[in-house]
Amino acid sequence: MTRITSRTTILGLPLYDVAVGRDPVTRKSGKARGLLAVGDSAVGGIAVGVRAAGFVAVGPLSAGILSVGAVTIGVVAVGALCIGGLAAGAMAFGYWAAGAVAVGHEAAGAVAVGTTATGALAFARRKGRRGRLGFRASTR
Repeated sequence: MTRITSRTTILGLPLYDVAVGRDPVTRKSGKARGLLAVGDSAVGGIAVGVRAAGFVAVGPLSAGILSVGAVTIGVVAVGALCIGGLAAGAMAFGYWAAGAVAVGHEAAGAVAVGTTATGALAFARRKGRRGRLGFRASTR
């Protein structure tokens, strides 16, 4: 396992912490914690790893204020499957959602469902005439 940790600390966290690979003795994967954290599991201000959590999180499984990856959760989430206030990806769920399949208050995509929806197959909630489920299909 590769482990590099800064001696400088801010708010009790090292400036940077890198923990990549498995420990040969315990067989546990590397867990990094720091303002800049890079590892199999990373937690910090800026986190990069297979499982990442932080203000800015980048990795296949990530959660944070700004989250980028395959499966993401965040205030701003970008990825294949993303959930967030502002979500953009193949399948996006959020207040503002954009993607191939988008579900949200304002949604845009090939298939879009929301109060306001734009796309090839869009289902938007409208006042006045509504369909059986309260949605009306529009192709605008």
